[in-house]
Amino acid sequence: MKDSSRGKLKTLCERQLLKWAQKGSYTYLDELTTANLTDFRNGWKDGALARKKKHERLISFLAFCIRCGWITTNPAASMGRVKADPVPTDYFPREEFEKIVDSTYLYQEKGYVEVRNHATRLRTMTLLMRWSGLRISDAVTLERYRLDGNNLLLYQAKTKLPVFVPLPPDVAEALRTVPPGPKPNPRYFFWTGNGDPRSAVKDWQRSFRRLFKIANITKLDGSKKRCFPQMFRDTFAVELLLSGVPLDQVSILLGHSSVKITEKHYAPWVKARQEQLEASVRQSWPPKAIAKQAKRLRLVR
Repeated sequence: MKDSSRGKLKTLCERQLLKWAQKGSYTYLDELTTANLTDFRNGWKDGALARKKKHERLISFLAFCIRCGWITTNPAASMGRVKADPVPTDYFPREEFEKIVDSTYLYQEKGYVEVRNHATRLRTMTLLMRWSGLRISDAVTLERYRLDGNNLLLYQAKTKLPVFVPLPPDVAEALRTVPPGPKPNPRYFFWTGNGDPRSAVKDWQRSFRRLFKIANITKLDGSKKRCFPQMFRDTFAVELLLSGVPLDQVSILLGHSSVKITEKHYAPWVKARQEQLEASVRQSWPPKAIAKQAKRLRLVR
């Protein structure tokens, strides 16, 4: 398992389930029932989607217990499923992305001066994630050897073939010439190579929160738009789909294990599908009715 997956299980099992069991004087796994686990879940204060994910982890943990022969049934599997409406994937249209890039020129890390090069490095990181589709964790720990000319090695496919994405020349040049940070490591563009990379990712996430605050992106109704670094990856995917790139190719570039995952998150943005739907609707229109309506419009004009 990845460290992030183990961390989530540790939060659920050690910090929550174990404490709840001790409080309720439950000692053995077979004392867990659908009824008392439902009470345990009712104490969660997470949002619907987080509750849904946590319930799935609880089911998986107890399924592991069954495989180990510790219990014979899975009480969590009999619980009512948490309903969570999927959050529509949001992204940065071109004018919003340009505003974010412009804001990097106004960025000044609190307590530091530009001699630390942080604003320039932040701008380069922004361009990298937008035009490569990398997650922030992968962008922070990106190794220099993966940039070959203007092509960036995303990952090694299961077929043992490398998957590259071409970067715009100015973005590739900005990455090649990105200034060093306070503790540079010649192996990486942005990471020192020391310590837990998750700590470095958290530092960059704080920088992006400040950058988004400076950019002050708003919705059409004037309300503030919630912005996250993940949305650069979403922008990469959505812009490809709006340009007519097939879903399966976008899935390969994103490194998804299945095209179904890509479809789940980005189906509304598939241009070819939308065009096909529009064509199907038009084919259903009676030709005479269309001609009659057009004639009426001309008369009105």
